[in-house]
Amino acid sequence: MQQVMLGNEAIARGLLEKGCTFIYAYPGTPSSEILPAFIEQASEHAVAIHGHWSVNEKIALESAFTAAMTGLRSAAVMKQVGLNVAADAFLSIAYLGVTGGLVVISADDPGPNSSQTEQDSRMFALFAKVAVFDPATPQEAALFAGRALELSAEIGLPVLLRPTATLCHARQNISLKSIIRDSRNPEFVRQPQRWAATPKHRLQLHQKLNQKMLALACDPRFDFADAESRPTAPAPYGIIASGCAWALTADVLSSLPQDEARQFVLYKVDLPYPLHKKAGRTLLLRHARLLVVEESQPVIEYQLGPQEKICGRNDGTIPNAGALTPEIIRTALALLSKRPLPINPAADEAAAPGKRPSLCPGCPHRSSFYALKKALPHGIYAGDIGCYTLGINLNALDSCLCMGASISQAGSFYQTLAHCGADIPPLAAVIGDSTFYHSGIPALVNARWEGSRFVLFLLDNSTTAMTGNQPTPAAGLRADGSRGPALSLEKIIQGCGIEKITVVDPYRRDELIAALKTAWQYCMEPDGGIAVVIARRGCLMIPAERKALQHLQITISEACTGCGYCLKAFECPALIRRINDPEKRVTIDPVTCVGCGQCVAVCPQEAIQITGS
Repeated sequence: MQQVMLGNEAIARGLLEKGCTFIYAYPGTPSSEILPAFIEQASEHAVAIHGHWSVNEKIALESAFTAAMTGLRSAAVMKQVGLNVAADAFLSIAYLGVTGGLVVISADDPGPNSSQTEQDSRMFALFAKVAVFDPATPQEAALFAGRALELSAEIGLPVLLRPTATLCHARQNISLKSIIRDSRNPEFVRQPQRWAATPKHRLQLHQKLNQKMLALACDPRFDFADAESRPTAPAPYGIIASGCAWALTADVLSSLPQDEARQFVLYKVDLPYPLHKKAGRTLLLRHARLLVVEESQPVIEYQLGPQEKICGRNDGTIPNAGALTPEIIRTALALLSKRPLPINPAADEAAAPGKRPSLCPGCPHRSSFYALKKALPHGIYAGDIGCYTLGINLNALDSCLCMGASISQAGSFYQTLAHCGADIPPLAAVIGDSTFYHSGIPALVNARWEGSRFVLFLLDNSTTAMTGNQPTPAAGLRADGSRGPALSLEKIIQGCGIEKITVVDPYRRDELIAALKTAWQYCMEPDGGIAVVIARRGCLMIPAERKALQHLQITISEACTGCGYCLKAFECPALIRRINDPEKRVTIDPVTCVGCGQCVAVCPQEAIQITGS
């Protein structure tokens, strides 16, 4: 039986087929669809499983590991920067191992398209000494997810599965296999020297880990030099690739003239770490030169060691940043075989002007940022990770480091300025509700303990909007649709020792501006501290929120002077320049406009008007 599936759906299917029953995740593009697909597929086949959106990636991995300690098969799902958050647990779990099976799925984002970095999770696996599978297609993703579970159970160690954005969101006809219904009961066997190992025992565990990795590097199942694609006649040039980089290279080779293509032989690496030791030596003897094609770091190339015969990212044959393209591969092949570089007909063409991403029409964050600039002008606005990072377009964010850092940075801005006796401008930490649950809470505890003073501007749109509207702990809704306790932001903030908390609808802009001003005044009072303003209105991508919104009829009168203030200060996609208007006046795009009416107060000429509802 076959079924067309998204790469992420195929990964879920592969886990299910091999008896995975516990899965924990934190949403992050490009991995977000894996957990919902796993729950949906399990429900369709009446398989008893447990799936949960964890508060962050570290907790997700710790939870999945605990299930694997009891002999069950489990998975932890995240994107590549989420593996940074889970790093403490990840490295320790490599030492401790598992008694069931544990797959850590870290979806990489070469480019990057929607991430802070384009880091390579295979490099993290090498650092942690964790075996990693690198699938090339959705079909392979399903297969390798299952292989990873089985290998984990076989060697008693966690195994990493590393899909990339291209694979996660590609579609393919997937051959479905029967689902293993794992009926084993969890059993925790007390082994304090392992599960609660002291440094002395950790050394022994590390030595055992090294032995297992060495054995895996000699395992004939992963000897890519014996690939079926090896030609009968020797070819001067060998190409080693893994994952989507292999698929892209195969496509490029298939497009070359036969006399040129037969100069190359492509070898596919399924397990880029630990790299099979014999295979590398074999290929160095077999070919005059080797090209290593991989995204995004030279993981395979590093393990092959410095060799004059090897080229790739280290010598610049392939750029050391950015996603791979057919043009990059063709150029690398030409450099490898010392042929003339290919002509790119599109290289001389002017690139079409792009349009930067912006907040959705009617987004409550837009009104929040506008109010922030009005209430606390000339302030320092520490930003965070989420769709509201687009506040940078509105000049309402000054920094963006990583999840939860807005609070840490706002606190440090205060301490730095206060201890040096400098004038303190208005300070605001801008963070979303989901990010606050993820890593803002410990940062707030630290800032309160340190005695910092700033406005915590918490943008609460009742969802994890950037990654597909997954529920937050405040929703009282779990990943499988069941009800759970709704964890109040206000009560959590109070528990962090914060007394000044105000909740305002960002559509009530005057109230929000007043609340922000009052909050900063409180911060600077002798007995003041951190003040929290929660701007609460649901994301309009939630169907119920959009349905409940009163749709106002908005027009722009001839009083518009074309000054463009509304476009720069508010940047709503529904506000556009009039076509062929020499005055460059603005009009409303009726298709894009949601009728929220928030743009009305922005125009200095009062040209934007409500004409009906």
